[in-house]
Amino acid sequence: MATAPHDGRYAPSPTGELHLGNLRTALAAWLFARAGGGRLLLRIDDLDPDRSRPEHEHGQLDALRSLGLTWDGEPVRQSARIDRHRWALDRLAGLDRTYPCFCSRAEVRAAAQAPHGPAVDGAYPGTCARFAPTEAARRVAAGEEHCLRVRAEGASRAYEDLLLGPVEEAVDDFVVRRRDGVPAYNLATVVDDADLGVGEVVRGADLAETTPRQLWLADTLGLPAPRFAHVPLVLGSDGARLAKRNGALGLPALAARGLDADQVRTLLAASLGIDIAPGDTPDPAELARRFDSRRVPREAVQLPV
Repeated sequence: MATAPHDGRYAPSPTGELHLGNLRTALAAWLFARAGGGRLLLRIDDLDPDRSRPEHEHGQLDALRSLGLTWDGEPVRQSARIDRHRWALDRLAGLDRTYPCFCSRAEVRAAAQAPHGPAVDGAYPGTCARFAPTEAARRVAAGEEHCLRVRAEGASRAYEDLLLGPVEEAVDDFVVRRRDGVPAYNLATVVDDADLGVGEVVRGADLAETTPRQLWLADTLGLPAPRFAHVPLVLGSDGARLAKRNGALGLPALAARGLDADQVRTLLAASLGIDIAPGDTPDPAELARRFDSRRVPREAVQLPV
């Protein structure tokens, strides 16, 4: 019995150039969606007002087009969906699932590293959750800077990742609204994926740790959650996660090394488990026909560039 197609999405943040690792994830998301008969939506995650730039967005879209990757409909910008994010914040507040946190980043790090800190490395230990409501309200009224955190109360979530297998992790009191009032990534992406009808999220394995938080949030808000496939990362020449210092090259730099966009697409497709003969540069439609998610490597890869 055939399974129903799952609509996917690719959601770059317009804060710089798409490098090889970003492009590989974009191709993976495209292949999962197209090979399964689903749509691929494009969402611009532009909620960071200090780093998001129109020129970065234009460059990223040009890079995707150069690889032959298409999407369905017009790109959606998170910044245009603030009202829906505020709805979610109000909903959580009405359920008594948020509280103001006045801790600085240094205080959060110190509390997380304390001898009797949280069981999960780096998790917030709930320091400000222990304030009486009247004390928290007094500090907010006095104008103290604060973010909003969820009141997870030691919850955990389990799910079956399409690439990583079974995953179960604790959910800490994570941030859903930043100190500057901007909705946090975990909240915005849950609301937007649900509203856009995204049924499958394909993204880098570095984001796998956020998934239990997002599943908890979807459950709490009464929103549908997608299934997830976390693609192992691309490593630089030094064996570390790609960064500018170790080979995080975009299409212009790769072109200067003699690799055109078709060759880059072929290199990335081969790294995702697609059989490609030497000298062959299949077009995207042919890659979708050959793609089998079961053959995607489960370990990080280094690309020969």
